[in-house]
Amino acid sequence: MVVLSVNQGMSDRPSLADLKFALVHEWLTPKATGGSELVVQEILRCLDADLYALVDFESANPDSYLFKRKIGTTFLQHFPLARNGVQKYLPLLPFAIEQLDLRGYDIILSSFHAVAKGVLTGSHQLHVCYCHAPLRYAWDLTFDYLHSSRLGDGLLGILTRYLLHRLRQWDVLAANRVDYFIANSKSTARRIWRCYRRPAEVIYPPVNIDRFQFQPHKEDFYLTVSRLVSYKKISLIVRAFNQLGRSLVVIGSGSELDQIRQLAKPNIQVLGWQPDHVVDHYMAHAKAFVYAAYEDFGIAPVEAQACGTPVIALGAGGTLETVRDIRQHDDKGTGILFRQQTEPDLIQAVNRFEEYQYQFKPEVLRSHALSYSPSVFQQRYLTFLEHCYQEFRAKNLT
Repeated sequence: MVVLSVNQGMSDRPSLADLKFALVHEWLTPKATGGSELVVQEILRCLDADLYALVDFESANPDSYLFKRKIGTTFLQHFPLARNGVQKYLPLLPFAIEQLDLRGYDIILSSFHAVAKGVLTGSHQLHVCYCHAPLRYAWDLTFDYLHSSRLGDGLLGILTRYLLHRLRQWDVLAANRVDYFIANSKSTARRIWRCYRRPAEVIYPPVNIDRFQFQPHKEDFYLTVSRLVSYKKISLIVRAFNQLGRSLVVIGSGSELDQIRQLAKPNIQVLGWQPDHVVDHYMAHAKAFVYAAYEDFGIAPVEAQACGTPVIALGAGGTLETVRDIRQHDDKGTGILFRQQTEPDLIQAVNRFEEYQYQFKPEVLRSHALSYSPSVFQQRYLTFLEHCYQEFRAKNLT
């Protein structure tokens, strides 16, 4: 693979094509299929990098793009139940990531939302970190984690809170090992500054636009697709639609699946997990996609817009950047935003959507989604990486 360099052929300065890269991700498991994994996939498409992770169970998966790829791992690879996620070994993650030996590389790239940025590097090595979010357990979601995991009370609660305190200390220390940060949204860039006091370049993650069929003709149902866990607020959506009485389809699996099925009234279909082709069909034909989670970016709303499907979303975090409220953007609008994660706010937003639904232009939504395509990501990522390398090299020469 040849690295595309913006300076290649334009000067006699060394280019990225002459360098050796390591890409460090958190974990590679069958259940890890989110936005951070898409970033890894796109980086590997445009750079010839050796891949490392805490654990790897994808290189043995014939259905994975990583099948038969050589991937460096840590001692956690051999721990019981690691295949189902290493979060259960949270106290060991910082120590484990520091055991990766990356001395033979010129540039270290990390894809970080837990501990990947904490790899040890030398002063001659450039480290560029793509941050999906500062470690949620230790920062924004600390109290959600304590309550939802039932670890917030008694002696165990004290020990857990102390662990998170030490994790925050390590996390800030590890941030000092990064030369340049990239954030997946302006919201994440603000959080990076708040947690680490470091600036970050905003490069939106890639969205697989070509996977989703553009469909201008919609049917009379709303849709939400998500992991069914507490912070995704699917139960909030279900309760709101119970009151609205409008047709809603819920797709996804997770710890709240049984609770949501019990909560849903007959106007709501809870389908559980579905294969991609089923998700794609519902996404293309829904009259609107409903999204109530606070996310750092949030890929699902962009996927819906790729289908020409408007979005009803919480106006906070990444959706403030990816969804344009039609009440402010007129013929360029792509959805309706609501202020707070409450049933009245969501109900009001759905009612406003009913008023505006025929003013949305599906081709405008599709065009807006194209600005998050993989080709746009690759171009911006490589351009920034070239800038970082030339600046880093100039500093080391002085």
